[in-house]
Amino acid sequence: MKFTIKRNTFIQKLNDVQRAISSKTTIPILTGLKLDVTSDQIILTGSDADISIETVLDAKKEDNGLTIADPGKIVLPAHFFSDIVKRLPEESMTVEITDGFQTKISSGAAEFTINGLDANNYPHLPELDGNDQIQLSGNVFKQLISQTVIAVSSQESRPILTGVHFSIDGDQFMAVATDSHRLSQRKIKLPQANSGKYDVIIPGKSLVELSRMIGEENPDVIMRISENQVLFTLGDTAFYSRLLEGNYPDTSRLIPKESTTTLEFNAPALLAAIERASLLSHESRNNVVKLAIATADNQIVISGNSPDVGNVEEQLDAKAVDGDDLEISFNPDYMKDALRSFGQTEILVSFTSALRPFTLVPTEDKENFIQLITPVRTF
Repeated sequence: MKFTIKRNTFIQKLNDVQRAISSKTTIPILTGLKLDVTSDQIILTGSDADISIETVLDAKKEDNGLTIADPGKIVLPAHFFSDIVKRLPEESMTVEITDGFQTKISSGAAEFTINGLDANNYPHLPELDGNDQIQLSGNVFKQLISQTVIAVSSQESRPILTGVHFSIDGDQFMAVATDSHRLSQRKIKLPQANSGKYDVIIPGKSLVELSRMIGEENPDVIMRISENQVLFTLGDTAFYSRLLEGNYPDTSRLIPKESTTTLEFNAPALLAAIERASLLSHESRNNVVKLAIATADNQIVISGNSPDVGNVEEQLDAKAVDGDDLEISFNPDYMKDALRSFGQTEILVSFTSALRPFTLVPTEDKENFIQLITPVRTF
């Protein structure tokens, strides 16, 4: 095996594939990067058994500056190989198997030799059966991930809640996540109806890594689902993730159908006020912020208290106040995550009682995006 390539181009692809490589894997060969060099392309593969990423560098693309002298394949230690490539002195580099699995990496006057492994021992990527696929705008999908993955659980005691539940029926696509303290649900309409029905749970960690790979050069994301795997295709990169097994809880019953108190806010303004209130609440053991609503006077007061440090109180300016008086306490970090997901928009906050979950929805698109937060009992 021997090839020469532009270093910057190679580094971009290397960075993508490295997202799937972990040093903590129990399968030693998976700490490596697989290079499969054919007569006209290089295929880079990385995997940690949960996520696998495969990307292609094509010799026909002049920008790659790729010249293949001798096909072949090898697995190289990802950490060392990546560090070497990023520190080479010249614009181009040459990689060559010299003896058995010894591999020489050279650029200008610099030359490294590292030991590789037999690529035939590298696990095969999953094969997905079925041709049905879902095509989504990259920007829309990236936004959908960021709006829902915030509510994924980090507790492995309930593995099913560490994923985002995707359900697809015709042209309706719904993503929902909950950690049992909060919930985020987003619906979008697909550009074209799908013939199949899908109900899958994708690990939140997989979606976070996928989201980081979606850039302007990936206008569309193509999604294919099989029994225990999902494949996302972004241009010439394939991203595989395992699916979580089990039934996701029925979250629709958690969302209140009616409310007794509603407030309308500018999301960034409310976010800024909660950030100020939480400066002191973070010093307290329970990390709670309180909202007191007096609808007759249109008065809304937010307060945070830490017995060791002091307290903060601020009167909020709502666009509209309606319904019953209420005092409610909540975790400010959950509220900040929810508000950030709305961006620069107006939102409606709806309460039913001091101990029942409350909801936040954008005023323009109430049906398709909802954040729900469970209050904290303070008495």
